[in-house]
Amino acid sequence: MHTYKRHRPEQTLLYQLVEQYYPDFLEYLSHQGKTLPLHVDKEFAEFLKCGRFEHGFLRVVCDDCKHEKLVAFSCKRRGFCPICGARRMAESAKLLVDDVLNGYPIRQWVLSLPIPLRLLLARYPKELSKVMQIIHRTISTDIIHRTGYLKKQAKTGAVTYIQRFGSALNLNIHFHMLFLEGVITEERGQTKFKLVKAPSHSDMEQIVDNISHRIAAYLEKAGLIQRDMDNAFLDFPMDDENSLLPLQAASVSYRIAWGQIWAKKYLPYKPCPPKTNNTTDN
Repeated sequence: MHTYKRHRPEQTLLYQLVEQYYPDFLEYLSHQGKTLPLHVDKEFAEFLKCGRFEHGFLRVVCDDCKHEKLVAFSCKRRGFCPICGARRMAESAKLLVDDVLNGYPIRQWVLSLPIPLRLLLARYPKELSKVMQIIHRTISTDIIHRTGYLKKQAKTGAVTYIQRFGSALNLNIHFHMLFLEGVITEERGQTKFKLVKAPSHSDMEQIVDNISHRIAAYLEKAGLIQRDMDNAFLDFPMDDENSLLPLQAASVSYRIAWGQIWAKKYLPYKPCPPKTNNTTDN
């Protein structure tokens, strides 16, 4: 038996921060003649309404005891609402375990991107799906070849989730992928699954090399990057009409985006040097 406990978002630190500072942030942008994209503004607006009775609720009645409960509407957004995000995550995990993965052996692959590419793909989100397809094809081909088959003889499968935040809420586009640890073949009318050995260190190096070259080739062909042996960074026009770009650039580099301490790092730490053992045996 589960007891319903009402969530009170107004008591959480995240809600209080957004409620207090989001209007000031919008005012700051308006003074610069800029506004947030509609989908971003809607994400914040719906988040501030999530779980609040004044923005709508349902009256739920128990069929047995006739006890009544009021349940506030939720925003059901896909952005940063922790309650709706956790609910969606639990539902997705249940779907994968019960209906998709079906007990097959799985290996998780996590692929991160260089900081300049995180910013580039954040600015051109339509290219993100193309990059994901490149990564998927490269890993799938490697798995199929390591089992001794050709691509036309066997298939593998994967579920990929794109994560856009790091642990510090910084912009960090990366991929979480669940790949079958093997391939599915059809021989004499029967479907069979063949397990593959774990990739070796040299296998991983080759996969990373293939992925990096193919992504670079695609982005160059798409006209988003060009070869420059003298610089290891991407230069963006920061004064264009895209109000998100300066915010994304600050976020990807752990810097304050606006205010009196603009451009300062909000994580001003670095690893400590290794400790030396100066003790001697007596």
